[in-house]
Amino acid sequence: MEIYSTEEQQVDAIKQFWKDYGTSIIGGAVIGFGGLYGWNYYSDHQVAQAQAASEAFQVASVNSGSMLTAAENFAKNHSQQGYQSLLDLLVAKAAVEAGELDKAEQALKRVLAAKPEESLVMVATLRLARVQAEQGQLATAITTLDSVSAPSFAAQRDELKGDFLVRQGDADKAKAVYQAAIDNGGLSTSPALQMKLDNLNKA
Repeated sequence: MEIYSTEEQQVDAIKQFWKDYGTSIIGGAVIGFGGLYGWNYYSDHQVAQAQAASEAFQVASVNSGSMLTAAENFAKNHSQQGYQSLLDLLVAKAAVEAGELDKAEQALKRVLAAKPEESLVMVATLRLARVQAEQGQLATAITTLDSVSAPSFAAQRDELKGDFLVRQGDADKAKAVYQAAIDNGGLSTSPALQMKLDNLNKA
Protein backbone atom coordinates (compact mmCIF):
# COMPACT_ATOMS: atom_id res chain seq x y z
CA MET A 1 0.00 0.00 0.00
CA GLU A 2 1.42 3.33 -1.01
CA ILE A 3 2.49 5.71 1.72
CA TYR A 4 3.23 9.18 0.39
CA SER A 5 6.77 10.34 1.04
CA THR A 6 5.57 13.68 2.37
CA GLU A 7 3.41 11.90 4.93
CA GLU A 8 6.41 9.85 6.08
CA GLN A 9 8.44 13.04 6.34
CA GLN A 10 5.74 14.61 8.49
CA VAL A 11 5.74 11.63 10.84
CA ASP A 12 9.55 11.60 10.93
CA ALA A 13 9.58 15.30 11.77
CA ILE A 14 7.17 14.75 14.65
CA LYS A 15 9.23 11.80 15.90
CA GLN A 16 12.42 13.85 15.73
CA PHE A 17 10.74 16.73 17.58
CA TRP A 18 9.68 14.42 20.40
CA LYS A 19 13.13 12.85 20.44
CA ASP A 20 14.84 16.22 20.65
CA TYR A 21 12.43 18.17 22.80
CA GLY A 22 9.85 15.81 24.32
CA THR A 23 11.64 15.34 27.60
CA SER A 24 12.48 19.02 27.88
CA ILE A 25 8.92 20.13 27.17
CA ILE A 26 7.37 17.69 29.60
CA GLY A 27 10.09 18.26 32.14
CA GLY A 28 9.92 22.05 31.81
CA ALA A 29 6.17 22.06 32.26
CA VAL A 30 6.36 19.82 35.28
CA ILE A 31 9.25 21.72 36.84
CA GLY A 32 7.40 25.00 36.36
CA PHE A 33 4.26 23.53 37.87
CA GLY A 34 6.17 21.96 40.72
CA GLY A 35 8.15 25.11 41.42
CA LEU A 36 4.96 27.11 41.58
CA TYR A 37 3.47 24.87 44.24
CA GLY A 38 6.65 23.72 45.88
CA TRP A 39 6.23 20.10 44.85
CA ASN A 40 9.89 19.44 44.21
CA TYR A 41 9.66 15.73 44.80
CA TYR A 42 6.72 15.40 42.45
CA SER A 43 8.53 17.40 39.79
CA ASP A 44 11.67 15.31 40.00
CA HIS A 45 9.62 12.15 39.77
CA GLN A 46 7.73 13.36 36.71
CA VAL A 47 10.91 14.47 34.96
CA ALA A 48 12.43 11.07 35.62
CA GLN A 49 9.33 9.42 34.17
CA ALA A 50 9.51 11.60 31.07
CA GLN A 51 13.16 10.72 30.56
CA ALA A 52 12.41 7.03 31.02
CA ALA A 53 9.56 7.27 28.52
CA SER A 54 11.83 8.97 26.01
CA GLU A 55 14.40 6.21 26.33
CA ALA A 56 11.74 3.49 26.16
CA PHE A 57 10.28 5.06 23.03
CA GLN A 58 13.67 5.00 21.31
CA VAL A 59 14.05 1.31 22.09
CA ALA A 60 10.51 0.42 21.08
CA SER A 61 10.54 2.40 17.84
CA VAL A 62 13.46 0.41 16.44
CA ASN A 63 12.12 -2.93 17.62
CA SER A 64 10.41 -3.68 14.32
CA GLY A 65 10.60 -7.44 14.82
CA SER A 66 7.95 -7.31 17.56
CA MET A 67 6.51 -3.84 17.18
CA LEU A 68 3.10 -4.71 18.60
CA THR A 69 4.62 -6.25 21.72
CA ALA A 70 6.97 -3.28 22.14
CA ALA A 71 4.07 -0.83 21.85
CA GLU A 72 1.95 -2.79 24.31
CA ASN A 73 4.79 -2.87 26.83
CA PHE A 74 5.30 0.87 26.42
CA ALA A 75 1.60 1.50 27.05
CA LYS A 76 1.73 -0.57 30.26
CA ASN A 77 4.79 1.20 31.64
CA HIS A 78 4.41 4.80 30.47
CA SER A 79 1.66 7.38 30.08
CA GLN A 80 3.28 9.60 27.44
CA GLN A 81 0.50 9.82 24.86
CA GLY A 82 2.58 11.52 22.17
CA TYR A 83 5.09 8.68 22.13
CA GLN A 84 2.32 6.07 22.32
CA SER A 85 0.58 7.51 19.27
CA LEU A 86 3.82 7.45 17.29
CA LEU A 87 4.33 3.82 18.26
CA ASP A 88 0.78 2.97 17.22
CA LEU A 89 1.51 4.48 13.80
CA LEU A 90 4.54 2.20 13.55
CA VAL A 91 2.43 -0.77 14.65
CA ALA A 92 -0.09 0.04 11.92
CA LYS A 93 2.63 0.30 9.30
CA ALA A 94 4.15 -3.04 10.34
CA ALA A 95 0.70 -4.66 10.32
CA VAL A 96 -0.02 -3.41 6.81
CA GLU A 97 3.30 -4.74 5.59
CA ALA A 98 2.41 -8.11 7.14
CA GLY A 99 -1.03 -8.05 5.52
CA GLU A 100 -2.78 -7.81 8.89
CA LEU A 101 -5.19 -5.04 8.03
CA ASP A 102 -7.44 -5.57 11.06
CA LYS A 103 -4.51 -4.95 13.41
CA ALA A 104 -3.54 -1.89 11.40
CA GLU A 105 -7.07 -0.52 11.65
CA GLN A 106 -7.13 -1.06 15.43
CA ALA A 107 -3.79 0.70 15.90
CA LEU A 108 -4.85 3.69 13.81
CA LYS A 109 -8.15 3.98 15.66
CA ARG A 110 -6.21 4.03 18.94
CA VAL A 111 -4.29 7.04 17.65
CA LEU A 112 -7.51 8.84 16.76
CA ALA A 113 -9.12 7.98 20.10
CA ALA A 114 -6.10 9.38 21.96
CA LYS A 115 -6.45 12.73 20.17
CA PRO A 116 -2.76 13.63 19.97
CA GLU A 117 -1.59 16.78 18.20
CA GLU A 118 -3.24 17.59 14.87
CA SER A 119 -0.54 16.34 12.49
CA LEU A 120 -0.60 12.87 14.00
CA VAL A 121 -4.39 12.80 13.82
CA MET A 122 -4.32 13.77 10.14
CA VAL A 123 -1.68 11.17 9.25
CA ALA A 124 -3.57 8.46 11.15
CA THR A 125 -6.81 9.41 9.41
CA LEU A 126 -5.27 9.21 5.94
CA ARG A 127 -3.73 5.84 6.73
CA LEU A 128 -6.96 4.54 8.23
CA ALA A 129 -8.79 5.47 5.02
CA ARG A 130 -6.21 3.53 2.99
CA VAL A 131 -6.61 0.48 5.20
CA GLN A 132 -10.40 0.65 4.94
CA ALA A 133 -10.16 0.89 1.16
CA GLU A 134 -7.88 -2.14 1.05
CA GLN A 135 -10.52 -3.97 3.08
CA GLY A 136 -13.04 -3.16 0.35
CA GLN A 137 -14.81 -0.48 2.40
CA LEU A 138 -14.50 2.32 -0.14
CA ALA A 139 -17.55 4.29 1.01
CA THR A 140 -16.33 4.15 4.61
CA ALA A 141 -12.85 5.21 3.51
CA ILE A 142 -14.24 8.25 1.70
CA THR A 143 -16.26 9.20 4.78
CA THR A 144 -13.12 8.85 6.90
CA LEU A 145 -11.30 11.27 4.60
CA ASP A 146 -13.97 13.91 5.21
CA SER A 147 -12.54 14.39 8.70
CA VAL A 148 -9.15 15.46 7.30
CA SER A 149 -9.60 19.18 7.81
CA ALA A 150 -6.07 20.59 8.10
CA PRO A 151 -5.19 22.68 5.00
CA SER A 152 -1.68 21.22 4.86
CA PHE A 153 -3.19 17.77 4.26
CA ALA A 154 -5.89 18.86 1.79
CA ALA A 155 -4.01 17.82 -1.35
CA GLN A 156 -3.24 14.36 0.03
CA ARG A 157 -6.86 13.95 1.14
CA ASP A 158 -8.28 14.96 -2.23
CA GLU A 159 -5.90 12.80 -4.26
CA LEU A 160 -6.69 9.79 -2.12
CA LYS A 161 -10.41 10.49 -2.36
CA GLY A 162 -10.02 10.66 -6.15
CA ASP A 163 -8.30 7.27 -6.15
CA PHE A 164 -11.17 5.75 -4.20
CA LEU A 165 -13.79 7.33 -6.45
CA VAL A 166 -12.03 5.91 -9.51
CA ARG A 167 -12.21 2.47 -7.92
CA GLN A 168 -15.92 3.06 -7.34
CA GLY A 169 -16.35 3.96 -11.01
CA ASP A 170 -17.32 7.60 -10.36
CA ALA A 171 -15.03 9.35 -12.85
CA ASP A 172 -16.75 12.75 -12.74
CA LYS A 173 -16.39 13.17 -8.98
CA ALA A 174 -12.85 11.83 -9.19
CA LYS A 175 -11.93 14.51 -11.74
CA ALA A 176 -13.28 17.22 -9.45
CA VAL A 177 -11.31 16.10 -6.40
CA TYR A 178 -8.13 15.50 -8.42
CA GLN A 179 -8.43 19.07 -9.67
CA ALA A 180 -8.96 20.26 -6.10
CA ALA A 181 -5.80 18.41 -5.09
CA ILE A 182 -3.88 20.15 -7.88
CA ASP A 183 -5.31 23.52 -6.84
CA ASN A 184 -4.07 22.82 -3.30
CA GLY A 185 -0.51 22.30 -4.51
CA GLY A 186 -0.62 18.54 -4.84
CA LEU A 187 1.67 18.42 -7.88
CA SER A 188 4.63 19.47 -5.76
CA THR A 189 4.45 16.27 -3.74
CA SER A 190 2.72 13.91 -6.18
CA PRO A 191 3.70 14.42 -9.85
CA ALA A 192 1.48 11.47 -10.82
CA LEU A 193 -1.57 13.51 -9.85
CA GLN A 194 -1.70 15.30 -13.22
CA MET A 195 -1.43 11.96 -15.02
CA LYS A 196 -4.37 10.59 -13.04
CA LEU A 197 -6.51 13.57 -14.05
CA ASP A 198 -5.37 13.43 -17.68
CA ASN A 199 -6.22 9.74 -17.94
CA LEU A 200 -9.75 10.43 -16.74
CA ASN A 201 -10.16 13.31 -19.19
CA LYS A 202 -9.10 11.05 -22.07
CA ALA A 203 -11.50 8.28 -21.09
